[in-house]
Amino acid sequence: MAFFQNTGGSCPAHYTEWASVPHAPFSAGPLRIPSMRPPPECRTFTSSAVEAALSRISAQISDPDIRQLFANIMPNTLDTAIAWHSPGKNGTRDYPYTFVITGDINAQWTRDSTNQLLPLLPYAAADASLNALIAGLVNMQAEQIAAYPFANAFKPPKRSGLVPGENGWAKGDRVYPPFDLLTVFEAKFEIDSLAAFFKLSTAFWRQQQKEPDRLLDMGVWRQAVTVAVELLAQLQEPTFDSALRLTESTVRFVRTANTPTETSFGNGRGNPICRTGMVRTLFRPSDDSVILPFLVPANAMLAVELRALADMLDKTGDATIAGRSRRLAEDITRGIYKFGTVEHPKYGKVFAYEVDGYGSHLLMDDANVPSLLALPYLGFVEATDPIYLNTRRLVLSPDNPWYFSNGSFGILSGIGSPHTGFRNVWPMSVAMQAMTSADQQEIADSVHMLAASTSDLGLMHESVDIDSANGHSYTRPWFAWCNGVVSELITHTVAKYPGLL
Repeated sequence: MAFFQNTGGSCPAHYTEWASVPHAPFSAGPLRIPSMRPPPECRTFTSSAVEAALSRISAQISDPDIRQLFANIMPNTLDTAIAWHSPGKNGTRDYPYTFVITGDINAQWTRDSTNQLLPLLPYAAADASLNALIAGLVNMQAEQIAAYPFANAFKPPKRSGLVPGENGWAKGDRVYPPFDLLTVFEAKFEIDSLAAFFKLSTAFWRQQQKEPDRLLDMGVWRQAVTVAVELLAQLQEPTFDSALRLTESTVRFVRTANTPTETSFGNGRGNPICRTGMVRTLFRPSDDSVILPFLVPANAMLAVELRALADMLDKTGDATIAGRSRRLAEDITRGIYKFGTVEHPKYGKVFAYEVDGYGSHLLMDDANVPSLLALPYLGFVEATDPIYLNTRRLVLSPDNPWYFSNGSFGILSGIGSPHTGFRNVWPMSVAMQAMTSADQQEIADSVHMLAASTSDLGLMHESVDIDSANGHSYTRPWFAWCNGVVSELITHTVAKYPGLL
């Protein structure tokens, strides 16, 4: 963890300090993008394969501003966010473990950490140390979920020697089942966190050519998977039984706050639901509470990843849990198409953002992935799917209450989130708009918008106030998840559309 604990004193105590000031040399383009990688001695992890890929892809980008932006963001998680890594020992049961912080918050979000390292997985076959790093994150997530599957974010394990981040809210949260403040940073239950664990696990498994479980503690991993799948099945149950009595709540979350998105309806258990086949959640991937408990894009992601999990479990000899995972995926998919679609008077049949099974629905989208905009990226539908195309037109228009634009004069146009309030566009949504498009002009325009939105700091931010000059009003100077998403977009664009950037 050299960046934060450099004995020579040459490294800032926190990357936020570095990320808040532009550093030379600057790109030769009109945006003059600064060089925001920390010095080599301050980086938290270095991969020869990633450095080689960075050089190779950069050489194919002609725009100097985009080339410099890519150089800043592609290795950002490795440079700054590997808070702890134990590489393990080959030939022993000492498995690798990795703790990845989300950026300027000293905790590991299951969803964020998956998305931070997953874009680097293609390079792991050429770098054993990177392979072990990613395996270590699978093992870390499995250990955390096996112990407490209801949390969205965790503190570092005691054996890491790290000083854990503190969440001032958590001590006052009233949560069922109760959690351990020593290990859990925040106990907001979000089903996409479990989907993200499945996604990283199965992607890593497929990547391995020989002995795919050599680096994974399969005992702990099976325990985490079993706990997670059983929990998800319980969360299909309706709020009331056939005699209209309350069913067991399974999970509750109450927080005393002046922001309604920080707590849950119904004394912590969420608004009522009917049985639909989908799985209810308490919170969105933005960490904001849901209004209606069936979050459609999160369920879509879950269906995709449960099928991938079942395929992996078939190969590991875990037929029973594989069958349960596959049935759960089928239930969810049927539920989405039966209860999660709505006939819109302007756009035709669309996917709703949230539903409850009673007929209530919420038509909107949030920038955070999983989102409706991201459904093809998640693998749930093709980008040409008619329902998706209708939905895409809706969510990328003012008919989505969280879509913001300043017309041709704005720094960004795109989807925001209740998490950051009105008129704040998340660069992540702009990247996802491009990654789900086949229109080369739309893709190029999106990438150039992103490059222009960094407030002259050369890094992606959580959100940008579109009414501010050059994006100078923004949230979170160090947001590694979005850096990873935008670097994935640029990598994809260079490979699919040579010469476009």
